[in-house]
Amino acid sequence: MCGIAGIISNHPINERDVLAMRDQLAHRGPDDQGLLRTPVGTFAHTRLSIIDPTASGHQPMTTPDGRFAIVYNGELYNDHELRAELRKLGVQFQSNCDTETVLHAVVQWGMDARHKIRGMYAFAVIDIQNRVCLLARDPLGVKPLYVSKTKEALIFASEIRAILKHPGITSSPDRVTMSAYLSSIRPEFGDRTLFEGIKPVGPGMWSLYRDHKLLQQQDCWEHAIQQSTRRSTQEIIQDSVVRHLRTDVPMCALLSGGLDSSIIAKIAMDQLGELRTFCAGARTEGFNDDFEMARLVSKQLGTDHTEVEITPESFLARWTSMVSDTGLPLSTPNEVAIYEVCAALREQGYPVTLSGEGADELFGGYESPLVQAHAFVEHIPDSDLVAGQFHLQSNAWVKDEIKPMLMQEAWSSRCDEDNELREWYQQSFSALRASTETSMQAHLAFHRKLNLPNLLRRLDQASMHASVEGRTPFADFDVALHAESLPMSERFVAGPPNRSKIALREAFKDQLPGEIINRSKASFPLPFQNWVGELSEILSQSEFAREHFTPDAIYAVRNDPAQHWNLAWPMLNLTLWGERWWGVKHIAQKCQLAAQSS
Repeated sequence: MCGIAGIISNHPINERDVLAMRDQLAHRGPDDQGLLRTPVGTFAHTRLSIIDPTASGHQPMTTPDGRFAIVYNGELYNDHELRAELRKLGVQFQSNCDTETVLHAVVQWGMDARHKIRGMYAFAVIDIQNRVCLLARDPLGVKPLYVSKTKEALIFASEIRAILKHPGITSSPDRVTMSAYLSSIRPEFGDRTLFEGIKPVGPGMWSLYRDHKLLQQQDCWEHAIQQSTRRSTQEIIQDSVVRHLRTDVPMCALLSGGLDSSIIAKIAMDQLGELRTFCAGARTEGFNDDFEMARLVSKQLGTDHTEVEITPESFLARWTSMVSDTGLPLSTPNEVAIYEVCAALREQGYPVTLSGEGADELFGGYESPLVQAHAFVEHIPDSDLVAGQFHLQSNAWVKDEIKPMLMQEAWSSRCDEDNELREWYQQSFSALRASTETSMQAHLAFHRKLNLPNLLRRLDQASMHASVEGRTPFADFDVALHAESLPMSERFVAGPPNRSKIALREAFKDQLPGEIINRSKASFPLPFQNWVGELSEILSQSEFAREHFTPDAIYAVRNDPAQHWNLAWPMLNLTLWGERWWGVKHIAQKCQLAAQSS
């Protein structure tokens, strides 16, 4: 697992600019770093050594003839099969590193390699002879990749803060995305981020550039072959987990006691014979179910289990420091828990962990939203025509009718009162509806499109901040295609009683305790509603907050943050983020001091 950065341009490039970008990614790759200058551009890499941790895995990596080069962040899960196929075509490998496999796959098959490679990845492959560069991201969006342009160059990196180290890129807030964040608490939507002019590469997108100009683009989801139902759900999941176990360094697993993490831990334990598991949570009454359930699973499986407690003090201190360090607001409060547990397992010598993201979006695990969607489909005529708006409002932290009381008029007018946001939601849903048989399938597909990239971005950001590689066996393309091939009746059925993740529960009902098989969705629950008040004072201290939020909104949150937690969380995150980039430094310092002393 690594950090990648580069500048694609036919104009002279200042090497110091690329080195400054690379330095921002040191936490993603503390084991090694590299730099490559070519006529196509200059490319940098930081390495967290997981597969073949010897010097033969050093990046940027080139082919023996020097024509092609790669900077790669990811793991390949069909390395053995691809190497066998490439050897038959005459490829002679110089290492055991999967980076070399990906490089030769792209050299051999070009853009068609997107149908060959199975894994999580973000990479750049450079063809020096033809002066082109291929940027690619895995189909589920497990690994991040961002791009921005100047008049003479295309800049890319694993993290936004690395791109912002380039002197040609300015850090202006994207107020359309800021408003979208209030609704969804997602720092991205569509091709926008919270920074104007910096875009995420979409999940599954492969883009070919020459001299920073786009030549060709392909999507991994187009013409993807649906999985045959001859393989059962259990076989599909078993195969994916086993593939995700390949490592040359110690590996562990996150275990919350939920269905998804328990399935992964069960298969991993069966394969490895021993397994370290870790669980994070609060010991506050009503929020300690994860600890109890994880203990139950650990005892049955025989894992060596560790609990990491999140306290109000550690939550506030870590929240503010993560916004400061990553340069982004947090999406969900449990991002703090993910970091804390990853920091703990890293300290105990485990740079790789398995995690359960993906199962809910693919197999229908979000019971409440799907129940709402079912009622919407059943009771509103022509519901597909307004389904995007339904999704925007039904799960919004800050609903449309509240925003005029929350946002200063200048901000609201600059984002055209969310017209672009509403249009994106509706167009995205309509496109999915056109490719699905039923409305409910479209609603579940929309959950995948909307939720999964953000959950995976959250895991990557929190785990890599602790220099830990998070692997997600459910967020695997073969698993996704299998799930898409299942009828809705095998994923979610509205009741009563409501039934979620039916195929998963049936597949593993004989292998896990009944309490786990029947447990409802829970994900690192934290009583953050009672904790956020400690930072509410910064809203009146911050010029950034006063510029964007109305006095009434600031007063309401300061006066009763626990009651208005749904406003407090996005408002405080945006304020911490705004102060990080455009505010007075002593405000940010006061935020951290307040958290540490609470």
